[in-house]
Amino acid sequence: MWTREIPFIDPVAAAEAFSSLPGLAFLDSAMRHETLGRVSIVAADPFGRFRYANGRATLDGRPLEGSGLEALRACLAPYRMAGDEGFGFPGGAIGYFAYDLGACLERVTPPARRAGLTDDIAFNLYDTILSIDHDSRTCRLVANGFPELTDSARADRARARLDRFAELLAGGGGARTRAEAAPLAWRSNFTRASYEAAVETVRDYIRAGDIYQANIAQRFEAALPTGYDPFALYHRLRETNPATFGAYLSFDALTIASSSPERFMKLQGRAVETRPIKGTVRRVEDPAEDRALGEALQANVKERAENIMIVDLLRNDLSRICEPHSVKVPVLCGLESYASVHHLVSVVTGTLRQRLDAIDLIAATFPGGSITGAPKLRAMDIITEIEGDARELYCGAIGAIGFDGSLDTSIAIRTVFMDEARAVLQAGGGVTLLSDPAAEYEETLTKAARVFAAFEPDRNEGEAS
Repeated sequence: MWTREIPFIDPVAAAEAFSSLPGLAFLDSAMRHETLGRVSIVAADPFGRFRYANGRATLDGRPLEGSGLEALRACLAPYRMAGDEGFGFPGGAIGYFAYDLGACLERVTPPARRAGLTDDIAFNLYDTILSIDHDSRTCRLVANGFPELTDSARADRARARLDRFAELLAGGGGARTRAEAAPLAWRSNFTRASYEAAVETVRDYIRAGDIYQANIAQRFEAALPTGYDPFALYHRLRETNPATFGAYLSFDALTIASSSPERFMKLQGRAVETRPIKGTVRRVEDPAEDRALGEALQANVKERAENIMIVDLLRNDLSRICEPHSVKVPVLCGLESYASVHHLVSVVTGTLRQRLDAIDLIAATFPGGSITGAPKLRAMDIITEIEGDARELYCGAIGAIGFDGSLDTSIAIRTVFMDEARAVLQAGGGVTLLSDPAAEYEETLTKAARVFAAFEPDRNEGEAS
């Protein structure tokens, strides 16, 4: 491993400096937090591009053997390196698992309609990354020299890459002025009436004993004007809705702008952590009223029951692959506050069994229980029946798999994905027997509101900070 300390740089400026290179990846701690929002990662110019779609895996367009996750594991295997928990991310694969990968992992019904904007799996392989520690205000360039495999060749490549990326950072690289926002005409696949009817349908399934809860989402889609600047959109998004698991990823024709508050799965060594969110209430400007809303959320019987059901689901998922008796719940229904909402968040931890890895962890737990329901497989079938459209990236996972075997991923909520012609945003909520259809509909709009705001023109700078 080769490193170079550089002067502290704002992460957005660093991402702009790398924007002249292909495959920009920006894992952004836009909302500061002592552990969850401490480090941002910026990378570009990947040496490999893994894709899995339509049952076919490729690396740089060349076919690979095996299913999606098996092929991804084989793709990463030549670059496996020893881990050092104190070092941080040493480079690796950055990308996403689309929600629809779940149909490849479990026996569930595939959706009737799919827009085709995303692959089932897409990861780029990065040998050089910039790590920004917001707490200590330090920056470190890291290069591992891959895909070269001999010591001398790796060292030569790593030093050359450090020089190149340091020059980009010093010179401002691809820095650009911010484009103006463009008003978009968003269309949903639900009306208010049809969404409220969908909630009642889920409640009927619960009464019939099929499920305990299911997450139902609206899909909003809008046409983009010619020449739309997706990075400028992300810049505004991290201001309107700063989150601990922000992300901006560029994949060929697809761009992702995410402001997720929810960790899906983290693996460091053999330590596993997941942080399911269930329970949401809007925030208000008055501090006393805002505090009262948060306290009421923590005391809400329906929201707590929903959260606890998902905690039980995740405990079951982790118990399949973790050491016996290692699965714990150190936080149950804790309150976390973000720009526009309060959330109930629990923390579930475990110790991964020997000889299992990050790919096994994804295979056993994907997609996340907090955005499917319980029991998971029946809830997924009901989601497909009611929503009709494939979720694609929404409620999948975004993040990184380190060459040291580490993993950190978020749930892809508060997330826009777009090509040159259209943008897609989804928002949903968990439905239980106690759900009020009108309130559930309003909750989806509350969750989407700050993302919509990022597309609005003439927004005053800093109003949502």
